[in-house]
Amino acid sequence: MEIGKVPNEVLEKIVFSTIKYKRKEVLVSSAIGEDNGIIDFGEDVCVVSTDPITGATKDIGSLSIHISCNDVSTSGAEPIAVLLTILCPPKTTEEELQQIMEDASLAAAELNVEIMGGHTEVTDAVNKVVISTTVIGMQKKDKLPDHASIKAGDKVAITKYIGIEGSSIIAKELEKQLSEILGPDKVSQAKSLDKYLSVVKEGIIAGKYKAKYMHDITEGGVYGALWEASIATKKGILIHEDKIPILDITKDICQLLKIDPYRLISSGSMVIIIGDEDFNRLSTDLKANGINITAIGEITENGVYYVRNEAKYEILPPGSDELYRALSNFS
Repeated sequence: MEIGKVPNEVLEKIVFSTIKYKRKEVLVSSAIGEDNGIIDFGEDVCVVSTDPITGATKDIGSLSIHISCNDVSTSGAEPIAVLLTILCPPKTTEEELQQIMEDASLAAAELNVEIMGGHTEVTDAVNKVVISTTVIGMQKKDKLPDHASIKAGDKVAITKYIGIEGSSIIAKELEKQLSEILGPDKVSQAKSLDKYLSVVKEGIIAGKYKAKYMHDITEGGVYGALWEASIATKKGILIHEDKIPILDITKDICQLLKIDPYRLISSGSMVIIIGDEDFNRLSTDLKANGINITAIGEITENGVYYVRNEAKYEILPPGSDELYRALSNFS
């Protein structure tokens, strides 16, 4: 299999199909396009998500906090606490471990989340530090996004810009090589995009405006996220590619490395499906909080397509993320 997330068809055939036992308290469980699990606690629900950091080696402490908190926020939930598992190869120094924990602690404080426990181990089972985080969030049951209410004509929107995370990771991992071609100023700009990785604020705000579905754009990029959104909602999606917001620095990096920005990991940007009137109110509130949101398409009855130069193309299932190809080309 290719490096990256296991393909969706393999998840369906091997992983999801073997999960047989169910409990009535679990409202949302494993499924393509669902970023978290949801457990019923009466009027409130517990929202949980878990994710590893495997593609990056720089600033992984803060990344580990942000990516899982982002997933919880797709249910409009407020992240409360984090369980942090750190697996270190034998060559890891105490100073490196301390830096990881300091970065994680700083990110947790920014998000008002407590690191409540976890596990830290030195093992020769890994050849670089691997971090996995499990985040626990809380939300009112009647405020959860309602997939069943999605209908043709609803807006499909995304926040901020695609490729934020991918651009930042690539700039940090390949700083020397990129600086020689793009210049240090552009590389510094790309590295600094990590300050936009959180989608917690927009997730919580969107939950107040009847967002019907939210999905953090991670591995597989915006087109991977849209394909998964179609599977999760059982609706079609039509996107206008020229409306998808992308920064010039991301374009520069992708053109240089010959990778597809629409298939590049994009934590920091969230897919939101919402009705017309609610979109306008949400847009006003997000902009007041310094977060841009762009309507890029609409819900249809079936199929997942994008329009480029007036021609329509099918969006295919996500494969290995472009990040891995970019890094392997320079390894």
